[in-house]
Amino acid sequence: MHLTVELTYAADADEVVAMLADEAFVRWRATRTAGGTVEQVDVSGSPGEGFTIAVRRTLPTDLIPTQVRPFVGDRLEVRQAEAWEPATGSGGGRVGTVALEIAGAPVRVTGTVAIEPLPGGGCRQVYDGVVRASVPLFGAVVAEAAAHAVRSTLEAEGEAGREWLAAGGRPRGDG
Repeated sequence: MHLTVELTYAADADEVVAMLADEAFVRWRATRTAGGTVEQVDVSGSPGEGFTIAVRRTLPTDLIPTQVRPFVGDRLEVRQAEAWEPATGSGGGRVGTVALEIAGAPVRVTGTVAIEPLPGGGCRQVYDGVVRASVPLFGAVVAEAAAHAVRSTLEAEGEAGREWLAAGGRPRGDG
């Protein structure tokens, strides 16, 4: 199943990339998204040279339909990795790859991610990928449920990013 999620930010591409490469932000957004528990966050590299992000967290199964929950258990362990290349020309645009898997469930998302400056200012982050579920007979249902959960999570992460940027780097009341 194909999945595209577009997130927009009022900030320029370089500012958004710096945020995405900030371990404090990565941990904060993962903690506040979908009621999950962050198990591990690793950020390596730098915005100028390219960087990777790896996040392992658990999420409640209430993100997916009831009929699919027997396939994944009572918690979802989600592993997400993004590998960002250095800037592509002026304007701070970036491209990278993304992989997301749900441990213990035959679900995997692979694709690309890009940051693109917008003509009127700001930028957009676009995830474009494929959700695969290898469950006999129910693969399409599981893939559709997983795509819905991934879309909801990425949209919540986009909202977290907008909040982080609006607060100048760390929203009030958050650690």
